[in-house]
Amino acid sequence: MGLILFCVFIGLLIIGVPVAFSICTAAGVTVLSGLGQAKLLILIQRMFEACNSFSLIAVPFFILAGDLLSKGKISKLLVEFCESLLGMIRGGLSVVSVLAGMFFAAISGSGAATTAAVGGTLVPELKRRGYPEASAAALIAAAGTIGVVIPPSVPMVLYAVIAEESVNRLFKAGFIPGVLMGTALIAIALVQAYRENYPKGTGFSWKNVAKSFLKAIPGILMPLIILGGIFSGYFTPSEAAAVAVVYAVLVSAFIYRDLTLKSLYEIMKGSARTSAVIMIIIACSGPFGWVLANWKIPEAIAGAVLSISQNKYIIMLLISVIILIAGVFMETSSAIIILTPVFLPLVRALGVSTLHFGILFVVGIAIGMITPPVAINLFVATGITGLPIEKIAKAVIPYLIGLIIVFLFIVFFPLFVPGLL
Repeated sequence: MGLILFCVFIGLLIIGVPVAFSICTAAGVTVLSGLGQAKLLILIQRMFEACNSFSLIAVPFFILAGDLLSKGKISKLLVEFCESLLGMIRGGLSVVSVLAGMFFAAISGSGAATTAAVGGTLVPELKRRGYPEASAAALIAAAGTIGVVIPPSVPMVLYAVIAEESVNRLFKAGFIPGVLMGTALIAIALVQAYRENYPKGTGFSWKNVAKSFLKAIPGILMPLIILGGIFSGYFTPSEAAAVAVVYAVLVSAFIYRDLTLKSLYEIMKGSARTSAVIMIIIACSGPFGWVLANWKIPEAIAGAVLSISQNKYIIMLLISVIILIAGVFMETSSAIIILTPVFLPLVRALGVSTLHFGILFVVGIAIGMITPPVAINLFVATGITGLPIEKIAKAVIPYLIGLIIVFLFIVFFPLFVPGLL
């Protein structure tokens, strides 16, 4: 049954069938083969059951909040504040690009939104100051991967629902890995800046820092309100997502005054489309997960892998490679929804914490956002710059290597994941 399931699924993907329909069709063919036509009603039941989770309410709200902020002035003002602090060093604007990406990650929960918001503001400025455009776009795309690691994070919510893990614990555990990713990107950017003799920015001025800080206060307060409310227990992650939307609308409409009813309608349409795609995949993953559980396919896979080697580190390396490869060919949400139920029995058999696995899974699959052919951050960067994706993909290689090194550190040194001890 497992062979039928995966062969049909992979075959449909190869011929270009959308992921959601490939998942559901593969589950349907497997049920027909093993249980007969009378049991097809199970597919419909499981589709509804997969969406019947309160935690999933956070997904469309975080997507909408990220879209609201990426289209407005908040990202521009955050960039100006970061530049006032670090713009004076050689290649300082590269550092600002990463810091702005990390800060926006704490607002949007989306890699593409982070890349769009920071890139739309910084790429033209980087180009104007003499930075190579391809390298600048590649750095911002790489920084966008942090958008799904530093909380709030849509992929973490999806993993939490599937693995029955705490969203709060995952959010708390995402900070240090996200900071490590940012640190690696900054180090690589600084090495390139000194090697290529990138220009310095304007001199440091406390007056300029204070002025830019005052303008950026509403944007700075947003992650503090959202994450502070979650971690202090004032509201759940799902409630925090709704608070984020209300706050984003109020700030954009009444403080920065860059949000009209027409633009709000267009933003909501785009967010609805993105949310619908994710929810359809989640619904179709219900039958897929049921087929896996009914025929004990994950347990069989775990047994087969453990028969090859009992060494925990070898198996974790194998899982890590599979996650990285999955990120190359699959969209982030799809990979998490499909692979989590497959890997969980194996991970538990190894004695690995589901919290640790959730963090390394999100980090590993986020790297796929800058690895073609399914590299959403590179496509966003291409849309901003007009450069061919091949040129940006070549420039992103040093950052890709740095992120993979951080990923392997997180896999083999769990001390980088808070909450495990």
